[in-house]
Amino acid sequence: MSVLFRPLTVRGTTVRNRLWVSPMCQYSARDGMPQEWHHVHLAQFASGGAGLVMAEATAVSPEGRISPDDTGIWTDAQQDAWAPIAAAIRARGAVAGIQLAHAGRKASTWPPFAPQRGSVPADAGGWQTVAPSALAFGDFATPAALDAEGIDRVVSAFAAAARRAHAAGFEVLEIHGAHGYLLHQFLSPLSNTRGDEYGGSLENRARLLLRVIDAVRDAVPDAPLFVRLSATDWADGGWDLDQTTTVARWAGAHGADLVDISSGGLVAHQKITLGPGYQVPFAAHVRRETGLPVSAVGLIDDAAHAERIVADGDADAVMAAREWLRDPHFALRAAFELGDDIDYWPPQYERARPRR
Repeated sequence: MSVLFRPLTVRGTTVRNRLWVSPMCQYSARDGMPQEWHHVHLAQFASGGAGLVMAEATAVSPEGRISPDDTGIWTDAQQDAWAPIAAAIRARGAVAGIQLAHAGRKASTWPPFAPQRGSVPADAGGWQTVAPSALAFGDFATPAALDAEGIDRVVSAFAAAARRAHAAGFEVLEIHGAHGYLLHQFLSPLSNTRGDEYGGSLENRARLLLRVIDAVRDAVPDAPLFVRLSATDWADGGWDLDQTTTVARWAGAHGADLVDISSGGLVAHQKITLGPGYQVPFAAHVRRETGLPVSAVGLIDDAAHAERIVADGDADAVMAAREWLRDPHFALRAAFELGDDIDYWPPQYERARPRR
């Protein structure tokens, strides 16, 4: 069997393979409630052989949504709406995960399907955004700097969301600390100019993330807990790989089980060099330097490449996104291409299974 299709156990939860579905926003919710679209969208990947299916960035509070059409999990009704989706993923043999998020200064924006761009005004359903400092992202609206009480509310919101997510049947929880959203905004000196205990030194800038990890771990002691980090801001003077490695090590000490390594998203002037697997070296570095399990992302769209990443020890698992959209049966195809005779083809699809 290829390395890609060997099971991986994280904090007592066994995932059937290392080819996973990365969280992908659908901008199709109503008042934070996932819809029938989300059910079909996510369950199809489990039918297609994914090991872990991670639901999209799901807001822990109303003001934490990227757009008014984002999913949330700040109410019991939202928890109940997510439950059959998580059950459908599990029923098809995959592990159900969810990414818990707060967009910070990148919240209250128009979804990509809208003709407008930028921040949604209050009279069109937008809201006041928050951040570590009153610094806008590009030409978005200027956020309000969080005070101590506001920071405490963020921590409490993540903990409550974790409890609801776990009760809804999600087995893996991921804290979104990447892509320029709130926790990343606190981490980076380009967006955090505070002069209190949450700004300045690396220890201070990481304080909120570590508080959130502690709160989520206390709320759900036994669930595998992932943390997504952007390895670099791709901008001078910003967050970088060395800081990422240090904070990843701290995250592990606070109870995180796996670090999901991505990059970018903090500033509009970032300059990213794209290419297949362009973020894999970041993941490999964090894995090597911390000893923590990591997942790798970034334009990974073929079986041989994914196999090589795991076989070479650059990551413990591969998170793919666009390739799953192109082919919801990516894992079934990848197993055939790698010569693996996996036993989780849906019986309804067996007649179409290719034979060697």
